[in-house]
Amino acid sequence: MELLYFLESIRNPVLDVIMQAITNLGSEIIFLVLGMLMFWCVDKRQGYFILLTGFAGTYINQFLKIACRIPRPWIRDPSFTIVESARAGATGYSFPSGHTQIAVGTFGGLALCRRETWLRVVCLVLAVLVPFSRMYLGVHTPADVGAAALCALCLILLLWPLFQKHGTAPRLMLPVCGVITVLGLSFLLFCTLYPFPADTDPVNLAEAVKNAYSLLGALLGLWVIWVLDERLIHFDTKAPLLGQAVKLLAGFVLLLFIMEGTKPLFHLIFSGHPMAHTFRYFLTVLFAGGVWPLTFRWFARFPGKR
Repeated sequence: MELLYFLESIRNPVLDVIMQAITNLGSEIIFLVLGMLMFWCVDKRQGYFILLTGFAGTYINQFLKIACRIPRPWIRDPSFTIVESARAGATGYSFPSGHTQIAVGTFGGLALCRRETWLRVVCLVLAVLVPFSRMYLGVHTPADVGAAALCALCLILLLWPLFQKHGTAPRLMLPVCGVITVLGLSFLLFCTLYPFPADTDPVNLAEAVKNAYSLLGALLGLWVIWVLDERLIHFDTKAPLLGQAVKLLAGFVLLLFIMEGTKPLFHLIFSGHPMAHTFRYFLTVLFAGGVWPLTFRWFARFPGKR
């Protein structure tokens, strides 16, 4: 906590705003934007790498959160204060940091798979700044961000050499998708069947169950879209700049509608059961890789240089 107390002492309104903006770069929405950008517009292989790294990292992160059940810094020490603008995004248990996991996995993964020097520098800087912002804002300890960063680094250093060598060939995708899907199912079983202690926060436990159902749906969807593309779709990411921009913007709006706009419908269909999240995330991923790519030939006809 000594580092957090020091950072608390140097806070000021300007830095608070800057650090809040930086921390938002470790959000789920940024991961989705960059993942879809790579998957739809840049390089399918690199897109799969970023998405699988994010999903696998989410599994590790969420499992450790509910398994360790470490409270947030201000709960452990009531005299410690946080930047209030960060409180809404600091839900659940503290260890490890979800924003750090996403930032290091996504930006570190991009720095690893891309060759542009400027992009690598920007990504590496952000991969450092986002974890630092979590500590500055007071919502995570050094142990929280350190463990998340280490997990993310191990994942990208393990997965990228495999994608670099095998691309999206069945010899790689089948075992990788299979392993992380089994892990996702094991996380769901753990959250729903494990006899958690009586002092386990029910809100955090419910959030872990929801995340487990959501993650399983996303992983199953990822497996299905790979099979569809491998056997039927074979989509090409190339298009003129205008076509890429419209493809990404329109596709992402539709993606968000399926992911968030259908939430009340699935909640009603499943009578509030968290399995609704499995179907919602499965359909979201299915749209991203099995439906929207069917339109890519049209975007490739936009005027301009490819």
